[in-house]
Amino acid sequence: MEITIDIYLWLKAFHIIAVISWMAGLLYLPRLFVYHCDTKPGSQQSETFKLMERRLLRAIMNPAMLVSLALGLLMAYTLGSAVWMEIWFVIKLICLVGLLFMHLLMAKWRKDFELDINTKSPRFFRYMNEVPTVLMIIIVLMVVIKPFAGIG
Repeated sequence: MEITIDIYLWLKAFHIIAVISWMAGLLYLPRLFVYHCDTKPGSQQSETFKLMERRLLRAIMNPAMLVSLALGLLMAYTLGSAVWMEIWFVIKLICLVGLLFMHLLMAKWRKDFELDINTKSPRFFRYMNEVPTVLMIIIVLMVVIKPFAGIG
């Protein structure tokens, strides 16, 4: 499959847009959990948080994650098999798996709140809020700087 540089740049632009949308959710959802912890289960405020969390995950995060993955894989495919052996790319993929894992954990935590069975503290969610940030920083550094290019 031959992709021109123009098409590749369009793929890259939409990939970045999707990643920004996904990251916004990964950074915001744990903050909602922090505030949700301080509400009484069954209260109007708790029910509002449940609605916000469900909509954020289903309407923004899930689609943005799927588009990010699809376009990222397509771009990686166009770069050829050699890129998969580059250390910077492997580190990026490891961090991506970390983001996917965090996404799944957040979906589980959202379900716990929905069922009023959350046992985690606001402090826990404050710490978990930092994990996607650290992973995102590493990914951006790997993709932009490619610090180990040619070593793999």
